[in-house]
Amino acid sequence: MSSATEIPSAEALERVSELEVDNTKGEKVKFGSLYAEQKVIVVFIRHFFCGACQAYVEKLATVATSDLEATNTKLVVVGCGEWSAIQTYKETTTFQGELYADPSRDVYHALGMDIENMKGTPSNEQRKSYLTLGALSSALMSIWRGPVKNPTLLGKQGNLSQLGGEFVLGPGPTCTFAYRMQHTEDHTEVADLLKAAGVTPT
Repeated sequence: MSSATEIPSAEALERVSELEVDNTKGEKVKFGSLYAEQKVIVVFIRHFFCGACQAYVEKLATVATSDLEATNTKLVVVGCGEWSAIQTYKETTTFQGELYADPSRDVYHALGMDIENMKGTPSNEQRKSYLTLGALSSALMSIWRGPVKNPTLLGKQGNLSQLGGEFVLGPGPTCTFAYRMQHTEDHTEVADLLKAAGVTPT
């Protein structure tokens, strides 16, 4: 099992670049094509109904496009559910960037995201700043935004215990930053992620 911050090996990066993810139309896209020509921040969320991840992606949605373009950097989000949930997720989070689905979780596992749990922030750890709601409120929001408002997507949200992470990839099969979530509220602070990618917010 990879450590939280271990950079994937050259072999792993070559392998993952050949794997496929689904776009908003259900078309297969080679994962490596997303960062073949430029640097890409790839954020792997948990399932599409996860309220904590939705709060994180809402924060990502506020990153200025001009700040990313200044360093030829793209921001991409990948979920472990089915592609049919992508459009609703984009509308829920107001995220306008590229969003893909990896229901097989092959890409997750190839990049070392092998941890599965339902644990929240440990008592000895400070909660991340993107978590503006308490754990109970976040859970209720997940239920409301998920199966209550979108019952047709029930069962298509993805594995409930799969954890995600953040990677800075490209151009080509290179990785300069890696972080794998250790619990369900463990995405990298957006400011730290942008800094790792060399993006300076204006």
